[in-house]
Formats: sequence, structure tokens, C-alpha cells
Amino acid sequence: MKLFNKRGDGGQTSLLYGQRVSKSDPRPEAYGTLDEANSTLGFARALSKNQKIKEIIHRVQETLFVVGAELASDPQHYEKLKKKIEQDDVLQLEDLIEELEGQVRLPDSFIIPGGTLVAAVLDMARTIVRRAERRAVGLKEDGLLSNDNLLAYLNRTADLLFILARYDETVDGEGI
Repeated sequence: MKLFNKRGDGGQTSLLYGQRVSKSDPRPEAYGTLDEANSTLGFARALSKNQKIKEIIHRVQETLFVVGAELASDPQHYEKLKKKIEQDDVLQLEDLIEELEGQVRLPDSFIIPGGTLVAAVLDMARTIVRRAERRAVGLKEDGLLSNDNLLAYLNRTADLLFILARYDETVDGEGI
């Protein structure tokens, strides 16, 4: 298999199930932003020495591929997807956020990112997820997104990354 096929050289790309769209279409913008977030999470995972943090990040990364597949699907092909973001995925994130909140004391003021290297990268990933969330909202408003759970999942993912960064600062840094 070749790494390149030259089909995108003219500014077009394929959605799942073959539909061709401009690379500037809101769908590639949304799933491209998500890919950026996932890569940044990979950076944080590679830097972390904390096994719990590494496992949490890896689980999120795996689920972000499901989100990406949904964002890369035209609504007319949505039912072909084998896996979709479900309410249970959102609830799992909420449980994890609550668990981490019990282990971190948050300050009463804004937090300046950079308490630890891993936390700084997690904060970068969080802001990229927020941008992906904004792109997904745009898809929803344009009738190109079928699953409201996906929006909730992205929202909770950003919340999780915020508290995970604070957790890293608490367990691997000097505390906040």
C-alpha cells in the first residue's frame, strides 16, 4: 500500500464511505482539529511517567477515533457506522472527572498553564478539543451532525483534560 495516492492534490478529500468534499469543508476541518488534539494527547502520554494518566489519555485517544469517524461521515451514511458515541461514553468521563476532582484541590483563581510539562501539553490538548467542539457545533447547526452525545462527549473531554492536568500538577509537580 502506498502512503500517497495523489487524489487530494486538487484540494479534495474523501469522507468515510467515499463522498468527495473540499478540504476546506467544515467536516475535514472538524475531524482535522480532532486529529490535532489526539496527536497532542499522544505527546502528553509519551511525556508522562504516571501510569494512571497514561491509561486515561489512551482511553480518550481511542474514543476520539470514534468521534472522528462520526465527524467524517455524511448524515446519509451515519447508520453504516459500527460504533458511535453513546451516553455511556459521556457518563464514563463524568465518573472519571468526579474521581479526579476528589484528589485535586483547585485554586479559587484562574490557572496559568505550565505547572508541569505534561500538564502544559494536556492544557494544549484541552484547548484543541474545545476548538474541535466548536467545529462540531457548527456541523450540528448545518445539519451535518446526527449525534448529540458527540457534543457532550467533546465538552466532557475538555473538562477531563483540565482536571487531568491539575492532577498531574498535584501528583508529579509541586501542587497548585
